[in-house]
Amino acid sequence: MEETNEKGKELIENINAAETEEIIQHLNNPVTDLKPIVKKYLGEVKAVVTEGNRFFFGDGSARVEVRVVSDEIIRVRLAPHGVFLDDFSYAVPVVDQKVTTFKMEELDEYYAIATNTVTCKIRKADFLVSFTENQTQMVMSEDAFPMHWEENVEFGGYYVYATKKCQPEENFFGLGDKSGNMNLRGRHFQNWNTDAYSFGWDQDPLYRTIPFYTAVHDKAAYGIFFDNTFRSYFDFGREDNSKTSFWADGGELQYYYIHGPHLMDVVKRYQSLTGTHPMPPKWALGYHQCRWSYYPEKKVKEIADGFRSRNIPCDAIYLDIDYMDGYRCFTWNKSHFPDPKRMIKELANDGFKTVVMIDPGIKVDDNYWVFKEGKENNFFCRRSDDYFMEGHVWPGRCQFPDFTNPAVRDWWGGLYKELVDIGVAGVWNDMNEPAVFGSGTFPNDVRHNYDGYRGSHRKAHNVYGMQMVRSTYDGLKKLMRNKRPFTITRAGYSGMQRYGCVWTGDNVATWEHLKIGNIQCQRMSISGVPFCGTDIGGFSGEPDPELFTRWIQLGTFSPFMRAHSAGDTAEREPWSFGEPYTSINRTYIELRYRLMPYLYSVFWEHHRYGFPILRPLVMLEQENPSTSFRQDEFTFGDKILVCPVLEQGASSRVVYLPKGKWYNFWTHEVLGGESEHTIATPLDHMPLFVRAGSVIPEYPVMQYVGEKNIEEVLLNVYFADYEVNSFLYEDHGDTFAYEQDIYSEKKFMVKGTASSLSIEQTRDGLYTPNYELYNYNVVGLPFGVNKITVDDVDVTDYTLDERNCLRFKSNKNFTTIKIYN
Repeated sequence: MEETNEKGKELIENINAAETEEIIQHLNNPVTDLKPIVKKYLGEVKAVVTEGNRFFFGDGSARVEVRVVSDEIIRVRLAPHGVFLDDFSYAVPVVDQKVTTFKMEELDEYYAIATNTVTCKIRKADFLVSFTENQTQMVMSEDAFPMHWEENVEFGGYYVYATKKCQPEENFFGLGDKSGNMNLRGRHFQNWNTDAYSFGWDQDPLYRTIPFYTAVHDKAAYGIFFDNTFRSYFDFGREDNSKTSFWADGGELQYYYIHGPHLMDVVKRYQSLTGTHPMPPKWALGYHQCRWSYYPEKKVKEIADGFRSRNIPCDAIYLDIDYMDGYRCFTWNKSHFPDPKRMIKELANDGFKTVVMIDPGIKVDDNYWVFKEGKENNFFCRRSDDYFMEGHVWPGRCQFPDFTNPAVRDWWGGLYKELVDIGVAGVWNDMNEPAVFGSGTFPNDVRHNYDGYRGSHRKAHNVYGMQMVRSTYDGLKKLMRNKRPFTITRAGYSGMQRYGCVWTGDNVATWEHLKIGNIQCQRMSISGVPFCGTDIGGFSGEPDPELFTRWIQLGTFSPFMRAHSAGDTAEREPWSFGEPYTSINRTYIELRYRLMPYLYSVFWEHHRYGFPILRPLVMLEQENPSTSFRQDEFTFGDKILVCPVLEQGASSRVVYLPKGKWYNFWTHEVLGGESEHTIATPLDHMPLFVRAGSVIPEYPVMQYVGEKNIEEVLLNVYFADYEVNSFLYEDHGDTFAYEQDIYSEKKFMVKGTASSLSIEQTRDGLYTPNYELYNYNVVGLPFGVNKITVDDVDVTDYTLDERNCLRFKSNKNFTTIKIYN
């Protein structure tokens, strides 16, 4: 290998000289003699250099870096003229992970870089790159053409391209914020964050850029993360059914191959690169009510009273842009809100958190303190000829902070001090694609600091919203002194989940949008952005009572549950349509609060272990070809399966249950998996199923999170004749103490036989909940009960109801419970 390295270095050192000579020759020729710019492809491999876990291959002009990131992740980078760009990414804070062993071998036809799990092969003759699973030798991803590029005469740099073979039965998923069917096969997409008001089915692009997709073929899965912030494109066999491609208008051809073999493995490993969502304050998982806009103060109080007087749980009320003075961020309209601190305190006394909107556009007004500070410190974006970037949004003529500048982010984060001081609990960053009236967004020539790596708006556009919410999150975290911030962003890029949650944008009150939202939230979850929801009821348009009620049902099992509507529509609170809709909506919102300990535990599984919160059927049964085309059903965590009603007037619907046994949540009927079932769906019924063997914790119904002290936790135990593990996670609910292990993670192992059931508990963490008792509801026992022991002590106080549900209690610290015939 030493000899190979020396030869490789000599050849690669000559690359730049050769390219420079070619450029000089072009410059010396008359313009009429210049050849048109064409795509250039990698040629024969002529040089190899090894530097630790990085391997450099050259064809005499271009260079390719193959970097072993972990046993299952390998990064590929292309430098068309041999010089790589600075290795910087907003998406991936730390590239290298734990690698056990790796090696490179030179064989007759190719070089092979192998870890314990996967091998990357670079074919010598034509530089084709492929990835093979070591155990089965299955080719998971294989170039159809060598990587290629095209010079960008206008802006400099290159258009960069990768084209891979698409297997006949291969299906594709992910890519974040996309409309239309879950399966991406046969479609073409563009990534360019866009204010897509009232978007439609298959409309593209939308608000966010997540250049990460997963693929399944021959029952195995892998992923590709194309970490490029420029306008990028993906084609999943639309142009040529045998090929899939991704390319960008600039930047570097840099992608990560992420190995499975299960979809769950791929997503978890992608999360290990880009990060997981921090634990949110528990109240953020409650029901939220929003409208453009609730004002003046009297109206806000009326909405709050509407919830409490009707006993409908709610944790947050939102103030849209009309709370501001002339839409100036960080100000208050004192005629609408004369004493915001008092109002926010009174809302808090009734259990409501106040969330406010902050946009990036800062009004050009020398009497406006935020504008003055930004101007004096040169914090606003400028164009190439040094004019300020100006555009019209809600306040009128505005300038825009450069959130890719660390100094600007620090300044912006500090601007929230007054809002925090008067009690604002959460911040909603909107219009940060960035959106500009008329032009749509910034011109290409706007300059950005890009954390010292400099770039135009072509490079920074897709990360602008992510860096805005990053600034907001970091600022709130400092100001709130160990309290968890709650932040929302409309736009973002891969990795934005480290800073905030999202909603699917300005949707429409139609049944089609109910279907779109269901798929979007699932897609976002398996694309690394788990804390996602829709505007329940639709932002624009008018839902009828049935549509709104079905949307509330779906929203109950969306990670982020918020109703929101435009100001020119009729109000749509849960009671707006009268009975029986008010009672049905109340029941489902109450169900959300009953299941709060389960929802919170699922969030912990995401944060700590990288599991997606919503899991489409293909993630549960990727070996079943039919699940690649099923998109209605999903699980919240791995225990509760949800099948929303998406058709107007539906009195029943077909539900597919994955393998295993499932309990109907409402009736306790046991149904077999790997089959379809027709389920009745009257208006008050959305099909829900619980995996056999699960332990589902419940709290008492509350009007807001933390309203009541928990005196005991109800554990619903669903019998199975095999072993199943479940988790219950608890902590303070609003601090970062969990980062110092101040949490409680309990594992329940349930195993049944024809005549017995055992429940074992193990505990981890340093947090001790205040309650002392578990109250058990054991469902589906196939035998009569004659004996119960808790840590070998008999339980005599127990009951069996008419549905053979067993009820008893125990101390929370038990180790083993046994139930006998």
